[in-house]
Amino acid sequence: MSVHLAVESTPSLPALRLRPWQADDVDALVSAHRDPELRQWLMGVISSDVDAQHWIDRQRQGWAAGDRFSFAVVEDGGTGVATALGHVTVKTGKDGSAEVGYWTAAEARGRGLASRALESVVQWAFSDRAPLSVARLDLLHSVGNRASCRVAERCGFALQTILPAQPPAFPTEGHLHVRHKP
Repeated sequence: MSVHLAVESTPSLPALRLRPWQADDVDALVSAHRDPELRQWLMGVISSDVDAQHWIDRQRQGWAAGDRFSFAVVEDGGTGVATALGHVTVKTGKDGSAEVGYWTAAEARGRGLASRALESVVQWAFSDRAPLSVARLDLLHSVGNRASCRVAERCGFALQTILPAQPPAFPTEGHLHVRHKP
C-alpha cells in the first residue's frame, strides 16, 4: 500500500507532500538526526547510512503489516527536489486507539510544518480512506519538549495526564495528549 497526502500551500507557506519513506531519503534522515535538539527527544537515533536504511526498511514493514504508517514530509515547491524535512507516524494500538508521533528537521522548524503535516495525517487516520479504524489518537512527549506540546495543542490534542518517568526508556515525565474522532 502506498498513501500520499497533500497539504495545500498558504500565502506564506509552500505546499507539503506526505509519502512513505523511500531509499533515497537516507541522506536526509542521517542529516536530520545529527541535530542535538532532535536527538534529545528521540528514543532511537540514526547515525549512519546503514542505520537509516534499516529504519526505512522497518517503516516499509509497518506499512505492509498494517500496524505502523510512517510518512516523510517534503515541501512541494515545484522544483522536483523533495528532501524529507519531517516525519509523522501513526502506530495502531488497542481498543480503537492509535498513537501519533512526529519530528521536524532543524532547518524546517518554526514554519508550521509539524502542525500542518500532523493535522493532515490525523484527518487521514480518522477517515474511511485509512486502513485502520480508530476513534482515539494518543500523542506522547517529554514534559520538557515544549515545541511538541505546542504542536499537539494547535492540532486539537487535549492534555489528558502527566505520565511518570519510566527509566531507562522514558527518563523524564511525559505528557499524554488525546484527540477523539469527530
